[in-house]
Amino acid sequence: MPKHIVRLFLLVAVLAVAALTAKQFFTDRSYYAYGHYRGDSVAEIASDIPRFRGNEYCKSCHARQYAAWSESLHNNPAAGKHVKCEVCHGPVGQHPSRERAPLSLDERIALGGKAQAPAPGDTTAEGKLPVPKDRTKCIQCHEAMPGRPAAQRQVVLAAHAGTEQCTACHDPHSPKINFAALAPPPKGDAVAGKTVAATCAACHGPAGASVNPAWPNLAGQHAGYLINALQAFKSGARANAMMSGMAAGLSDADMKNVAAYFSQESCKTAGGESAKAVLGKARAASCALCHGPAGVGGNPSWPNLAGQNPDYLSDTLKAFQDGTRNHPVMTSVAKTLSASDIDNLTAYYASARCK
Repeated sequence: MPKHIVRLFLLVAVLAVAALTAKQFFTDRSYYAYGHYRGDSVAEIASDIPRFRGNEYCKSCHARQYAAWSESLHNNPAAGKHVKCEVCHGPVGQHPSRERAPLSLDERIALGGKAQAPAPGDTTAEGKLPVPKDRTKCIQCHEAMPGRPAAQRQVVLAAHAGTEQCTACHDPHSPKINFAALAPPPKGDAVAGKTVAATCAACHGPAGASVNPAWPNLAGQHAGYLINALQAFKSGARANAMMSGMAAGLSDADMKNVAAYFSQESCKTAGGESAKAVLGKARAASCALCHGPAGVGGNPSWPNLAGQNPDYLSDTLKAFQDGTRNHPVMTSVAKTLSASDIDNLTAYYASARCK
């Protein structure tokens, strides 16, 4: 082999040895500790707080919400359901916490890193994680549409809740409605309420049993619902010439007291056509979530329907249909009902045993 070729190979070998030696000498020992980054990026990497921290990060400060979530349908990995906190609230890397961050601000500065500015949308102006105020997050998974897994509860929004927000009925951390956890209505004095109720007797009877089938029975009705109704009449949110005038003269204490009185009274079943009631029972399944399977619901803010006068129930549903009366849920639900549906439903609830 010619000498100049040998010399060229030796030169390449010397350069290779020199390069490897230089690499070992000049490369920071932490080069691979944070992935394939250059050695002088260590401080920058160390200063970066992870954006996604996982649900355990939220547990110490938000124990009640964490407990509700952990026992809910949103936390069922076996069924492929594991909705984490950050799905709805966004990454918690910038969220103020009582827990120590991976590195303090002083430590990051000492390492040459800068305090990381929140990314747009990470935090609110108050420095807290954003709390969804509309139902956008819920319908991303639960609005009925082709192709979604059957195990994932799907709802037709127009028939399910109209324009009402999901949180009006559901705890966002535990979407299954738990009526036992709902706040009880304000307590009133039933004895004092009996005196107030004397002015209601001409229409609703002395003990809440209406003397006119077009007017509602109040006996055994939820106190919370009665209070809300009276407040709506007084404010004008519900329009009724007679009731608005009656409610105008009632104080908040009067409303609580008269609601307490009527709610403790025993109701009487109004009665309806038996043949229609049988058909109405099947149709009432779609009403059960709010009003109970037999017209006695668990939410104190929603009315019991069992034992009500069929004429009153029919007039109410028709008022929701034609817009005379408005409600974000009931207006949408009522528009799905035919005339025969209304007849059957009202016969069923009028025949149902009230509490």
